[in-house]
Amino acid sequence: MGLSSTIYNFEIELSDSDRGVYESLALRVACHPSESAEFLVTRVLAYCLEFTGGLAFGKGLSEPDEPALAVRDLTGVLRTWIDVGFPDARRLHKAAKVAERVVVYTHRDPAALLAKLAGEKIHRAHALELRSLDRDLIARLAAGLQRRTAFTLAVAGEQLYLTLGDELLTAAVGRHALA
Repeated sequence: MGLSSTIYNFEIELSDSDRGVYESLALRVACHPSESAEFLVTRVLAYCLEFTGGLAFGKGLSEPDEPALAVRDLTGVLRTWIDVGFPDARRLHKAAKVAERVVVYTHRDPAALLAKLAGEKIHRAHALELRSLDRDLIARLAAGLQRRTAFTLAVAGEQLYLTLGDELLTAAVGRHALA
């Protein structure tokens, strides 16, 4: 019998002046036993940075052909495929064929991901949005992770200001394009 997922509860005050989004979020997020804390907090930050109507977490590792996050319209049509981590070209090729917009948030080395994807066949590769999150910020947020975690996240000028307890973490969101 396999290990079951662990549920984490997040209370997030989101203030994204870049997009005009101001929300109080209460998220229940399942973490698969093979998923790292860094991957989990990257998924949560991607949710915050992409917050819009129709956004939902995917089914996770139990459904490997589904995105980590997805935006669907009212008819259920997939509009935005949001991946996290280090997806391969085949996965991104498929994503670009089924969704209007494809975004990847990585907490790993973006140069390594770009090198891995360079020259690979990816449908509409020019439209792929690759965003990197600062590894130190991710590591510090993961280190403070508890089953109930509360933080505030302010976004201004592609800069993140995350307050976790008494600690203020700041980092820029990197934007990268396939050559």
